[in-house]
Amino acid sequence: MTTSAASRKTRIASRLQAAFSPRILEVRDESERHRGHAGWREGGETHFAVRLVSDRFQGLSRLARHRLVHEALGPDLIAEIHALQLSLLTPDEAADG
Repeated sequence: MTTSAASRKTRIASRLQAAFSPRILEVRDESERHRGHAGWREGGETHFAVRLVSDRFQGLSRLARHRLVHEALGPDLIAEIHALQLSLLTPDEAADG
C-alpha cells in the first residue's frame, strides 16, 4: 500500500468521524477484489466499503443519508474514489439486523 493510498482511507475515516460522531465506523479498502475492473489502479485505494452507524440518520431516507456522507467527504475526496459502497444505519437499525 502506498503512502497516498493509506492517507485516502484515513481521510475518509477522519471526515466521517468528524461529521457523524458514529457509534460504529468501518472503512474497508476493497480495491483488490476489483483488480482488472474499471477504475482499479495499482496501489489500490479505489474501491471502498463503509459501514456507518449514527444517530444523525434518524428519520432520514436512504438517499438523504447518502447525500450527507458525500457532503461530508467533499468533492475532492469523492473524485479520487472509483466506487463507494455505503451501509448507513441508525443504532436501532443496526441492532435489528
